[in-house]
Amino acid sequence: MFSIDLDCKQADRDMAVADLWEAGCTGIVELNDDAIRVFFDDDSRQADLIARFGGEAAPADLRDWVAFAHEFLKPMEIGERIFVCPEWRDDPTPAGRIRIEVNAGLAFGTGAHETTRLCLEAIERHLRPGMTVLDVGTGAGILAEAAVKLGAGTVIACDNDPEAVTVARENFERAQVTVELSGDSVADFPRDLADLIVANISPAWISDLAYEWVRVLKPEGIAILSGFEAADIPRVTAALEAAGGHVSGEFGDKEWRMVEMRTGVAE
Repeated sequence: MFSIDLDCKQADRDMAVADLWEAGCTGIVELNDDAIRVFFDDDSRQADLIARFGGEAAPADLRDWVAFAHEFLKPMEIGERIFVCPEWRDDPTPAGRIRIEVNAGLAFGTGAHETTRLCLEAIERHLRPGMTVLDVGTGAGILAEAAVKLGAGTVIACDNDPEAVTVARENFERAQVTVELSGDSVADFPRDLADLIVANISPAWISDLAYEWVRVLKPEGIAILSGFEAADIPRVTAALEAAGGHVSGEFGDKEWRMVEMRTGVAE
């Protein structure tokens, strides 16, 4: 995780903030009337983001992130059965909803991003008791935790980022949920493993792993795939179809998109 300090006059701030959220920032803190500090998760994007926005980058100071989180993150009712709440809030869980608490010290997995909400809503729609769920690129583990609490039989989560695995393990322990967690890739899992796959990653990885989604998914299963924008839909759809899948549903929130993929012949 890193931050970029940007000069940003108040008059231009709304447009700049919209561009930064579109670029995938995790949070924004106002330093003063003329400057903001922007947080990003993926260190590998640092050079590209500096080239696009300018400014000075530095390793993120989590004290700034916590300040942002306390100001920005609020309880959210998602779908019909999910309630996501910051851990420092004591808001009661609405009747009929599962409670997922998020940690202010994390750079990701707060539930605030549109793609996370799209994936949570899809999990709620499709998960049935006893299903095997595979969460690829689990991050903080919010999607895997939701699957457990919504009644999945077995939940497996993986992430190739060791920091994410550590964070997810701590969150699962705090939430007292049982998840099989590893640093494996989806390519390491056997054929026909999952009734439901969820991956909220990037359009490149969704496309590059298209054959793996089809291979690991059970014949009647469904894959919930997100982490990309509307402009990426043709690329993602083409890759999934070339691998033998078909897009059975497309959902959006602002510019962000989530697709549902099944295998076999489209109806």
